[in-house]
Amino acid sequence: MEHWESLCPGGYRFVYDDALFRPGTDTFLLSSLPRLKPGLRAVDLGCGTGLLGLLLLQRQPELAVAGIDIQPAAIRLAKKAAAENGLQDRLTFQTADLRNIRGLFHTGSFDLAVCNPPYYPPACGALSGDGARRTARSEVDCTLEDVCRAASYLLRWGGSFCLVHKPERLTDLLCALRENALEPKRLRFVCKSAGGAPSLVLAEARRGGRPGLAIEPPLPLQTADGAPTAQLDAIYFRQQEDTP
Repeated sequence: MEHWESLCPGGYRFVYDDALFRPGTDTFLLSSLPRLKPGLRAVDLGCGTGLLGLLLLQRQPELAVAGIDIQPAAIRLAKKAAAENGLQDRLTFQTADLRNIRGLFHTGSFDLAVCNPPYYPPACGALSGDGARRTARSEVDCTLEDVCRAASYLLRWGGSFCLVHKPERLTDLLCALRENALEPKRLRFVCKSAGGAPSLVLAEARRGGRPGLAIEPPLPLQTADGAPTAQLDAIYFRQQEDTP
């Protein structure tokens, strides 16, 4: 069953389906990481139903975002959302396997790549019996190395790659980035509350960047009394974002 929601009052509308992997907080968190400027060309690897692209355009309307995903059902909904919001000229999608990305785009075609990848190796824990959820959750159709290889090919020299992952795989992430000429530049850990153990990590790498990694202050999701933090409210467009 399809569900439609708005990112914010008067904002873009996004769609998801119960049969596919439902959008989560991690996608919203990831959308807050890139430093967006008018005119950037962005690509969303494993775009699902297109939520991340819509979030980027909600933050910076003067972008061009291309999304690819291996699941035709997800791409169908992503195209539907682009049409619903009148964004067919700035938000485009195609069904594709990112492992075959060289047949779709020229190298260096994008300034920014983003990805909310599968978090778990196939041998880690029980796999979902549902194909769509299994693809989104576990590295059965692409690995972390596949994602980094695709991002490196697509980005211009000096372009940025932003993604979200699990802290327990941080070593795998940093190694995969550097092995594909993507130098880690920024990390920000996400925790439930201040002082808590991180549950996610947001990372930015730069193609061909020089060594030098900045660890940003942790991003807590809840205050001591369990209310959303001001940072989370801003990410969900519940209040005006602070100007950097």
